[in-house]
Amino acid sequence: MPLPTVPSLPAFDPALLTQFPFAPAAHNASKEERVCLSYARAKAIASHFDLTQEDIRLLTPNFWKMHLHPIMVWDGAATTLLTIQYNLVVGTLLQYTSARSDLLSLIDDLLKYRKAGQFMLTERGHGLDAENLETTATLLVGGGFLLQTPSSQAAKFMPPSVPAGMPTMALVFARLMVDGEFRGIRPFIVDLNDGVDMSPGVSTRLLPQRGGTTPVNHCITSFNVRLPPSALLGPLTKSTGRRGEFQRLIWRVSVGSLSLSTLLTSATAIAATIGYRYSLRRTIGRGTPIFAFRTQQAPILITIAHAHVMLALSRWSSSFFSSKKVCIAEKHAIATAVKAAAVPRALAHQLSISERCGAQGLFDHNQISRFFHETRGISIAEGDTLMLCVRLTLEILLGRCSLPPPVEPSSLLSRLEGGLFAELSGIFSSIPSEERLDRINRQILPRCQPFVEAVGHRMAYDAAQAQGVPPPLIDVHVATMVRSNGAWFAEHVGLGHRAQLRMEEEALDIALPDAEDYVVALGVEPYVSAPIVADKSWDAFEASLQVFGETTNLLHLSPAGRGVLQSTTPRPRPRL
Repeated sequence: MPLPTVPSLPAFDPALLTQFPFAPAAHNASKEERVCLSYARAKAIASHFDLTQEDIRLLTPNFWKMHLHPIMVWDGAATTLLTIQYNLVVGTLLQYTSARSDLLSLIDDLLKYRKAGQFMLTERGHGLDAENLETTATLLVGGGFLLQTPSSQAAKFMPPSVPAGMPTMALVFARLMVDGEFRGIRPFIVDLNDGVDMSPGVSTRLLPQRGGTTPVNHCITSFNVRLPPSALLGPLTKSTGRRGEFQRLIWRVSVGSLSLSTLLTSATAIAATIGYRYSLRRTIGRGTPIFAFRTQQAPILITIAHAHVMLALSRWSSSFFSSKKVCIAEKHAIATAVKAAAVPRALAHQLSISERCGAQGLFDHNQISRFFHETRGISIAEGDTLMLCVRLTLEILLGRCSLPPPVEPSSLLSRLEGGLFAELSGIFSSIPSEERLDRINRQILPRCQPFVEAVGHRMAYDAAQAQGVPPPLIDVHVATMVRSNGAWFAEHVGLGHRAQLRMEEEALDIALPDAEDYVVALGVEPYVSAPIVADKSWDAFEASLQVFGETTNLLHLSPAGRGVLQSTTPRPRPRL
């Protein structure tokens, strides 16, 4: 059976590829060196894909092709910088160019990475309730605005604003105040620094590094700065207050939610490839590879299957997102369902593959543990997964939003989705008005994420069927999801514990003989930098490590092979 491969990915210049490996040259670098390297990598990726204004405005296939490319998961910091700049900053600016042609030169600087851009929406005291942000921009009598941070709670949280060698601007969201009247939230263009020094009136505090990830200079930023009239994006007139206006203002956040979720497809595929190659290389006893055991086969095959199925979902959802016929609310719903399906499974797969690599799975240079920590960041970025699920579920229960119906209503995953929704709607419709808040809190909120996850996995199943993912991989994915919701299927479908185990066992047995083909079809092996996948890469990695003291290595014999022992050459001891 022909296997689907990663579609139409642009060829990556091997010379450019050498800038990215997260090994010998990089693992001992200082934080400052790694931060600078991440900016250089973001610029290199941007240059290679060369997205146009139309690609970003219209979310063309080129836009999604970049996010599906495996290079995007090699350096989480570079990807963070790039997706903020291209999607959030440029994507938002492009909404105003029809009335503001003067923005085009700024956009060109951002696209060519002559200038860095940041997106400052979230405040320390206002994350998911960003609509209640406190930063103010007050219209001055002589023209222009005074941008102020009225309290520590209102400081903008996380965007990297310290000088990093490149002039940096930001879109800062603030409450527009005119003659004491609040006229709505608006984005303002603010110069943060010139690459060396902070701009007057802008103060930032550098946060400690997030553990286990490629370092980003996350900051807490405050303002007391005068802005020119041109800093305002949007009208001075009062907002109409119509429901959804704020969501339309920040709708590129939904694009970011989906685009970051698609990155997990590559991360999962690379983790599966590492686990598979390592399990073939690592042997026990008289040369038996550990992949011979079901305890290795199961988590690796399940991860391979999930990578193929999620690739199909990423293709489908991105094309759905690019359609002009779909409203913003529906796109936000799709992004939430994809994220709910992608994030928990990616975390579970990365953890299980890491564990099956033993002590080797703990090290950053073997990629998997770093993917795990980067995925935790993606879970929160562009909207916390749990709270997105809560909002979407309540919108559906209130009849304000809908999702694409199942293609195959009788499938197991469609039945799970329908059953969970029936439970939710039954509870919701039976709540007396005087008990609504308490009952929703206790009985509805805990059920929201499992429901939206079920929606996402049903959509993934539909997409995989439509795009020709091999049936054995689809069956493995379905069996895994059945076991993950074992109690529901036992109660409502009659699939008891033994039947679920048998279902998974049979699916794995059928998929196992073609494991090699399924791994190759993922197409990510050129982007695997983990040295544990092959003897050659491990030997090169070990040789790059710093040596303390002189030892006699029994593995280094004389060229004549006569058993004469050779000493390794000691390296200079560093000054501590």
